[in-house]
Amino acid sequence: MGKLLGRWLAAVQAYASVDDPQSDIAAKVALVIVSNQPFYPLYLHAIAGSAAWPAWLTLVTTPFFAAVPVLARRNPFAGRALMVLAGTANTVFCVKLFGAQSGVELFLIPCALLGALLFRPDERIRSLPLLALPFASYLLIDSRLGEPVMRVADASYASLVSINAMSVAALTALIGMLAAARIATE
Repeated sequence: MGKLLGRWLAAVQAYASVDDPQSDIAAKVALVIVSNQPFYPLYLHAIAGSAAWPAWLTLVTTPFFAAVPVLARRNPFAGRALMVLAGTANTVFCVKLFGAQSGVELFLIPCALLGALLFRPDERIRSLPLLALPFASYLLIDSRLGEPVMRVADASYASLVSINAMSVAALTALIGMLAAARIATE
C-alpha cells in the first residue's frame, strides 16, 4: 500500500511540475484547487443543508484547473493565463450560485495576486487584462448577476463568509509560500 501511495504521489508531483518557474506556481495552485473542489460542496452542505445543492455545480470548473499544468508545459503564458481566467470565472460563477453575501467574492483576491505574480515584466502588457479581470469582475458582478441560486437562512451566511474567508487566506498563503520558494532559488 505504501509503494502504491508513493507512486501516486510521485505521479501527481510530476503532473504538477513545469520547468518555467511561474508556470510551476500556477500548476501547483491549480492542482491544490482541484484536490479541494470536491470538498467545498460538502462544507456548504454541512452549513446550509440541502439548500447547498448548487455547490455541486462548481465542479464543472475542475477540468479547467486540471488543464493548467498540461497547457503550461506547452505554452507557459497560456497556462498561467488559464489559471487566472479559471479562478476568476469560477469565482463569478460561485457569486451567481451563492450570492455576494456568502463572501465568495473574496476569492478574487488570490486571482488578482496570481494576475500580478505569474507574469514576468516582459509579459506585462499582454498580462494587464488578466490582472484587471478580477477587479473588473468585482465592480461588475453584483449588479448584473441577479438573485443567487442558493437560498439559505440569514444565520448561515456568517458561516459561509467564515469558510470562504479562511479558504481565501489559506490559498493566498500558499501562493505566497510558493512565490517565496521561487524567489529563494533565484
